[in-house]
Amino acid sequence: MMPSSSIVWHRSSYSNGMGGECLEVAAGHEGVTVRDSKSTFGPQLTLSTAAWRGFIQTLARQ
Repeated sequence: MMPSSSIVWHRSSYSNGMGGECLEVAAGHEGVTVRDSKSTFGPQLTLSTAAWRGFIQTLARQ
């Protein structure tokens, strides 16, 4: 996981700020880190670039 001070987070365009399902992602050297925007100090998941690409491709087929 990247040190949190060096992470630039991007919030999902589907997040409306009303307390719904919010996802934030940050690209880094190790891959893509994902977190729940309502719990910014909570757990973070880092996926390889290939795993993230596969995840996005799967979502696009839905």
